[in-house]
Amino acid sequence: MGYGKLIRFGSTESLPSVTDEKPRRRRLLLLGSVAILFLLLSAVSAVVLVYRSQHATHVKMLRIPKPTQAISQTCDLTQYPSLCIVSLVEFPGATQATRPELVHISVNMTLHHVGNAFYAANAITNLDMEPLFHSAYRDCLELLDSSIDHLSKSLAFVAPTVQQAELGDDEGSQEDVLTWLSAALTNQDTCSDGLDDVADGPMKEHLTDKIKDLSQLVSNALAIVALSKSDDLTTIPIINKRRKLLSLHSPPAIGDRVIVDGFPSWVEKRDRRLLESPVSEIQADFVVSKTSNSSDTYKTIGEAVRAAPKKSKRRIIIYVMAGKYDENVKIGTKKTNIMIIGDGRGRTVVASSKSVYDKLTTFRTATFAATGAGFIARDISFENFAGPKKHQAVALRIGADHSVVFHCNIIGYQDTLYVHSQRQFYRECNIYGTVDFVFGNAAVVLQNCSLYARKPMEKQKCTVTAQNRKDPNQNTGISLHNCQILPAHDLVPVMDKYPTYLGRPWKKYSRVVVILSYIGQHVDPAGWLKWNGKFALNTLYYGEYMNYGPGAGVDKRVKWPGFRIITLPEEADKFTVKKFISGSSWLPSTGVAFIYGLSD
Repeated sequence: MGYGKLIRFGSTESLPSVTDEKPRRRRLLLLGSVAILFLLLSAVSAVVLVYRSQHATHVKMLRIPKPTQAISQTCDLTQYPSLCIVSLVEFPGATQATRPELVHISVNMTLHHVGNAFYAANAITNLDMEPLFHSAYRDCLELLDSSIDHLSKSLAFVAPTVQQAELGDDEGSQEDVLTWLSAALTNQDTCSDGLDDVADGPMKEHLTDKIKDLSQLVSNALAIVALSKSDDLTTIPIINKRRKLLSLHSPPAIGDRVIVDGFPSWVEKRDRRLLESPVSEIQADFVVSKTSNSSDTYKTIGEAVRAAPKKSKRRIIIYVMAGKYDENVKIGTKKTNIMIIGDGRGRTVVASSKSVYDKLTTFRTATFAATGAGFIARDISFENFAGPKKHQAVALRIGADHSVVFHCNIIGYQDTLYVHSQRQFYRECNIYGTVDFVFGNAAVVLQNCSLYARKPMEKQKCTVTAQNRKDPNQNTGISLHNCQILPAHDLVPVMDKYPTYLGRPWKKYSRVVVILSYIGQHVDPAGWLKWNGKFALNTLYYGEYMNYGPGAGVDKRVKWPGFRIITLPEEADKFTVKKFISGSSWLPSTGVAFIYGLSD
């Protein structure tokens, strides 16, 4: 028997009687007819909607302009040509542009995408977040903001003269633009790496969607700026004869840079004097002391940094008196030309113990971080004492262009020194660690430094470097020049149990060279360690040139396609201060004594 009515839960209404059967059947037939009609109408509507949707997509596809020959030829230079074409043809003015004009259009288009992603990502700022996602989210916002700055400076240089004047920045060189775009690409990779460790969820999905394709877009802009196959464009050679850097202003090649008093041309005289002078003769702008009660001093380094002016054109000196400062210090992008001077490494110490165990990204664990251009540190120790069991725990992270670290200690275990991005120079520093203890994607030269491998955890191996160059057009890498690679005291008795390697490839185009350096017997005869199977073994560039010491023998080194025993001084010279990090005039002014080429 059917039911003429729905019975509510708890209702006392009875079921229909037998006398109601005919009207009930008529109602069922009527309802059935209506239902069939409704289904037919629904099916027709669905067909219409599908047709309209397909028609709209077809129309939209018809409205997208076909790529011009200039766009096709330009995008052929990139790692992601399909995305390059789609992104350019939709950008105003691109389909009327010549190949040289597409250089600044590609940077401008990428800047718009990164800017939009930054503002869209800010939409979830006030939502509750679990700690690890919050750490990764903060990283991404900071890195997106930094990339906007890098792309804006790049645009100011590659833009036509009128636009350049409007942007108010006509300083720079092709090497500067390569550095800024390389840093922007590294920023996006760092953001994505941090999110990889976060559990899936709506907020991660939102952020991932907003940054989608940004790495590829920046990579394409970098390739378009760096490479050209056209004979009608002015170019200067970079890296090798087949790879050329697009020049719109034709400055002198890097090898022709002016040498000032034996220094490469990127450091001013005043900074040179500051690094050569005794601390007692230096007039500081800010003084930090743990013990002084003077109103003219600050109790913490962080307070002094916050008091320093933003975007300073002159050198700002913060003198940190002897003592141990238990704090995490950050010198942000807007705090430019900051110089931190201590009373000596081991006497002035800034230390903390943040690690990934605290639900932080590796990027966020740094005891001391500097991203403001022109950063200099002298005679101070940076330490992360989280210990080997806490894994990634950074002592010093630098993403500041034209940065110099002189006569400092950098002490940690895993991931001690994070040479994140841009151009950096280290001289006479002691660096202690276990796993990947010099890592990152800066263009960096460590000169006359001592790198000490410490005793790691059970079943671990020590690796001195982990370089993460992702793109073949990035002008980045780690150069160890006139350094000493040594075992720390705690490793000496157990060297046979914990082998040490010069490096392993974090990303596909990892690049590390060891030049004229002492290599201790704790370094495994193979020299270098795989990251994961055959990953990057064909695309990395690892080189050794005229090293010495019991661990410097090359007979048993790895046979990877990307590893090479450098025999020509001309090849090794590419990774010296003169060729690798000179760029524009900045290093001589710091006053740090250094070797310009292979030897002076």
